[in-house]
Amino acid sequence: MRNNLRRSFYAVLVLGLAASSQGASPTTPATQDNTKIIQFLSTTISWYRQRASEQKIATEPADLTYLQENARVADQTVQQAFDYARSEAQLQARRRNTQQSAQGQSQPQSPPENTQAQRLNQALQKVDQQVQQTQSELQDNRKKLGATSAAKRRAIQSQIDELDSELGLLNARRDALQTMAEFVSSSGNGTQVGLRAQIEELARSVPPSLSGSSTGEQGQPQSGTSTAVPTTLPAKTRPEGIWGLTTDLIHLSGKISSINNELSATEYLRNTAKDLRAPLIDQLRNFIQQGDQLLATDTTDTGALAQQSQQIDALTGQFKQITTTLLPLSKVGVLLGIYQTTLRNWRESVRDEEHEELRQLLLRLGVLGILIALVFAIGEVWRRASFRYVHDARRRYQFLLLRRIVIWATVAIIIILTFASQLGSAVTFAGLITAGVAVALQNVITSIVGYFFMIGKYGLRVGDRVQIAGVTGEVVEIGLVRIHLMELGPGDSQPTGRIVAFSNSVVFQANSAIFKQIPGTNFVWHELKLTLASETDYHEAKERILQALDSALGNYRETIAAQRVLVERNLGTVSGAELKPRVRLHYTASGIEAIIRFPVEIGKAAEIDDHLMRELFAAMDREPKMKVIGAEIPTAKAGD
Repeated sequence: MRNNLRRSFYAVLVLGLAASSQGASPTTPATQDNTKIIQFLSTTISWYRQRASEQKIATEPADLTYLQENARVADQTVQQAFDYARSEAQLQARRRNTQQSAQGQSQPQSPPENTQAQRLNQALQKVDQQVQQTQSELQDNRKKLGATSAAKRRAIQSQIDELDSELGLLNARRDALQTMAEFVSSSGNGTQVGLRAQIEELARSVPPSLSGSSTGEQGQPQSGTSTAVPTTLPAKTRPEGIWGLTTDLIHLSGKISSINNELSATEYLRNTAKDLRAPLIDQLRNFIQQGDQLLATDTTDTGALAQQSQQIDALTGQFKQITTTLLPLSKVGVLLGIYQTTLRNWRESVRDEEHEELRQLLLRLGVLGILIALVFAIGEVWRRASFRYVHDARRRYQFLLLRRIVIWATVAIIIILTFASQLGSAVTFAGLITAGVAVALQNVITSIVGYFFMIGKYGLRVGDRVQIAGVTGEVVEIGLVRIHLMELGPGDSQPTGRIVAFSNSVVFQANSAIFKQIPGTNFVWHELKLTLASETDYHEAKERILQALDSALGNYRETIAAQRVLVERNLGTVSGAELKPRVRLHYTASGIEAIIRFPVEIGKAAEIDDHLMRELFAAMDREPKMKVIGAEIPTAKAGD
């Protein structure tokens, strides 16, 4: 008999030690704090709900394996957490019933509340006995079912079905009685809701398949998961271009951060479960020590053996109760360890992908830097060649301006092509931008194109005397969009004090011609009209006018001849016409009209005009005098 007791007790001990983990803290009371239990359950539910962030970061097929594994482990973790909480509530209820029964025997006179609690506890103990008897009978029938003949199997199966129904009804009665007993007991202690009621309240916040609310027997979780996990995900498009790689690296960094948060939450939950498991393990060790003490007692007394057998049976029952509570907690620790391992593997996979894309990004940035440096190096060679081989300042300025435009346009194209995710998107983007810019900046673009027309071989330079849209002036600035003139007054060509600005697009306007002095020259044609009386001798009048012209323009003849040489030199193959005065006389209704055209230096135009007018009037006053009816002040005209 002693050997049988020893074998049965150690069988239970082996079962309990298999469910416990190594290491323990100092001995603590076996009864867990209800606040800690509810807090652990609430933390588990919060941890489970935070898993929604994993579905958001799962964006490629490789993430599905980790996501599905975590979903399965998380569902089992929540199931085991509720199993532990209900087992702990049931254990506390049984311990409270035993204490109240002992108090009832020693104190027959009790208040009405205690009497009600005692009746509920007695009814609960009776239902527990019925549940145990029904389960035992159900197990016996299931054993018989495999060993009986086919004729008797139907009858045994009917009994099994009937016992299943009875067991479900008894479990429902036990849960109702236990909830009511906890409520009465907690009400007497000043609390409003018992542990079991709080557990069931939390169970409503998760699907029934996880909380075990719809299970027939506690500790047997339903199959299947309650988390909706996608079965397929579209293949990830390989990022191209610096912009695409940078965007994907930011996404991967956020994914790693989310996984780290999940790891921290899982580690916190695992430590909480470990703290709750420590006092239970200490209690099991205490039971083992008590069992060793009982088994070490050697006696042959029948009464002592019977008493020892009862103590071992009571110790075995308590041991089974503790292991029933400890097993779900131990499973929670194992499941959370698996969950952490899966998260770490997932994080390493994401980090490998992040490192590869970071390497590609750095490589592209390096290539971009080399290309830009090469463009600027070519630009520097261009600049030095312009200063060395182009001696004309105006032509050198044009080459340097073209250099700047080419360099920055090339750099812009390289950056656009490098940052674009795809070449097609870059072309589309560039086309849309170009169309919008062309419409919005039509006048500006035309002015920029006109600038290159203005600075051509025979184009404008600062200091040139020009006439644009009827305005005569000297060029003071030629910009990329506008040209500025210092306005000159008519006749004496003196500055008026005003600056006139024209858009460079004026070169494309048909009604706004641009007149420019021939490069290197400084002359203009003036025209003078004299009206003589009709009786004036035609030939004599022409002779006197030519003599006056020769006398007035004799001092400037060499300068005007030099101007002709400059015209031929600057115009190349074009021969300059002889710069000499011209006189044309014809009869009109009022008399003889003489039109005199003569070249003058721009700087001395007023002086020459005045000198010529004096010589003409002096010639007309010689005998025989010629009557001058009218005269017009000389005006600038286009040359012959």
